[in-house]
Amino acid sequence: MKKIVLSVIGLALFATACNTSKEPKRDMSNPFFGEYNTPFQVPPFNEIKLEHFMPAIDAGIEEQLTEIKAITDNKEEPSFDNTMLAFDQSGELLRKASIFSTLKSANTNDEMQALAREITPKMSAHRDNIMLNKELFARVKAVYEKRNELNLNAEQLRVVEKYYQDFERNGANLSDEQQAELRKMNDELSMLSLQFGENMLAETNKNFKMVVENEADLKGLPSDVITAAAEQAKKDSMEGKWIFTLQKPSMLPFLQYAEKRELREKLYKGYIGRGNNNNANDNKEIIGKMITLRDKRAKLLGFNNFAAYSVDINMAETPENINNFLMKLWTSALERAKVERADMQAMINKEGGNFKLESWDWWYYAEKVRKAKYDLDEAQIKPYFKLENVVDGMIYVASKLYGVQFIKRDDIPVYHEEVIAYEVQEADGKHIGVFYMDYHPRPGKNNGAWCTNYRGQSYENGQRITPVVSVVCNFTRPAGDVPALLSYEEVTTLFHEAGHAFHTLFADGPYRRTSREVARDFVELPSQIMEHWASEPEVLRVYAKHYQTGEVIPEALITKLTKSAQFNQGFETVEYLAAALLDMDLHTQPFNGDVEASEKASMNKIGLIDEIVPRYRSTYFSHIFSGGYSAGYYVYIWAAVLDADAFDAFKQSGNIFNPEYAAKFRTLLTKCGTDDGMVIYKNFRGQEPSIEPLLKNRGLK
Repeated sequence: MKKIVLSVIGLALFATACNTSKEPKRDMSNPFFGEYNTPFQVPPFNEIKLEHFMPAIDAGIEEQLTEIKAITDNKEEPSFDNTMLAFDQSGELLRKASIFSTLKSANTNDEMQALAREITPKMSAHRDNIMLNKELFARVKAVYEKRNELNLNAEQLRVVEKYYQDFERNGANLSDEQQAELRKMNDELSMLSLQFGENMLAETNKNFKMVVENEADLKGLPSDVITAAAEQAKKDSMEGKWIFTLQKPSMLPFLQYAEKRELREKLYKGYIGRGNNNNANDNKEIIGKMITLRDKRAKLLGFNNFAAYSVDINMAETPENINNFLMKLWTSALERAKVERADMQAMINKEGGNFKLESWDWWYYAEKVRKAKYDLDEAQIKPYFKLENVVDGMIYVASKLYGVQFIKRDDIPVYHEEVIAYEVQEADGKHIGVFYMDYHPRPGKNNGAWCTNYRGQSYENGQRITPVVSVVCNFTRPAGDVPALLSYEEVTTLFHEAGHAFHTLFADGPYRRTSREVARDFVELPSQIMEHWASEPEVLRVYAKHYQTGEVIPEALITKLTKSAQFNQGFETVEYLAAALLDMDLHTQPFNGDVEASEKASMNKIGLIDEIVPRYRSTYFSHIFSGGYSAGYYVYIWAAVLDADAFDAFKQSGNIFNPEYAAKFRTLLTKCGTDDGMVIYKNFRGQEPSIEPLLKNRGLK
């Protein structure tokens, strides 16, 4: 899961309902109430305790409400400075305390989850108390209506327009009765989303494990995968056995290599059945409620459905535009997937298998077909993708493109002992920000991969406050004497999330509301473009080194990788598009009360073949039910058009590190919040993006 950093509004308004009682005396032993005495004022994770969060959140809310009251009580005519800027700068203590949600996703426990259930309704209510504050909205509206008469610069004008849009989209123009209804829906939706995420954590990390007792059942698996399963069993007090989990570093190699077909089926069905087991962590009822409430909320705000509401501020603009775009890709991708299916069925028949290819067979036979076609399989290349070397490769690309350097710092506090902290500097030593890397699965960490931050960029008294970002992954752990060796998918994931981090690190704007702020379907451009460099031969020769010998990846292997780049792209594109189209259907079509039936109808409509399951089925579709991608999972492929076209500019220039394009792209990252996405992109590229490079990359043309 490639997670987006919370918006400024989400952070600034993060907390609780109005408490009009006198503010209690602050306990100054609480780290949130003082200045951080740490390098670059990063959060002092070693000092922060669970009991510190609620007092800080409560005090932060009181403080922000006081700041807002000062705005509304101001007798002067509303202006940019006394209204928009004052609001933009409010809520500093609340921003500090909001690291709670960031920490919870990466390092939670039962106590933290219990606290989240207290904090979440407060977060929702406080946001509503601000967004539905009539006096505040009156001043914002007054500035908005005379914005063209105030001699504002372009960025100030955008701040005014964005804040007005925020209030309008959050119900400021509704009647009192409608606002009361909206508050109830917002509160319920926030709690349902929290519960969905908790259920997913339990279903992935606690509720399923496949125990293998017979060593013969491990036939086909690489030795490092077997060792990791044995170590997991030892951790679970089942020494002498082997345990496989639903974490991808454990599951995917089993699906790729295990010869025992019935065990592949068992593990796969455990994965796609998450949230759909009619137990305490079942998500079907939650999904039904969320879909219904979202639709009702959108209609209250004047939209035909939730998707229309969600994408109204995106580059795509309407659900119809999205569906038309997705379906243009669907036909070619599905035909390609059917050819891939035929190749695998032929392999089954050739081997004497008396069965039809099923969804749980795809990874296993895809590996066999790739080996037959290209003399290449994952096991050949993994020894060259030692985690530390891949990180070096990512840093190399960042240095070549942007002139930055990474300095590992052992004196910077971290939120878990496995986390590594870097200071990021310009080539001349100027401090840019702090970059945390958190690589491996653990029981209290959400599944997937994402980039987030513990502090966004801002300005205080004319001085730039530098960001603190974190890349969180669930990569293969070291096993026995073998270091962490990444799959190729994990390699590109690391580059992807680093791209999000550079977006945050380079952002430089005077106002919180617009710094780094981009449309949802633009935000994956900075991350996805980084994936292109990961596979470039010039870059592979730098970081892909055998973990035992130090040998640089042979040219023959690079050639095989290049030739096989389009392999299985039908499957990968179809499983993604199926999930994106399912997301749109769930948020545009009338809901009949049956989640499974709705999903089946959606997939039947587009003709999804039985051998492929959507990348995310409804009951574990965290992106749209507990993340920020509701009616927005399409954004990855929308942005893929942009990233393929943007990287093509580098390729066509004959230099993948072309200094002119690199400087322009960094400017895009730095100033992307100052205008609409397409304007920013055309400033970089000099033209509209073309879909041709994407089609070529995926072999869909």
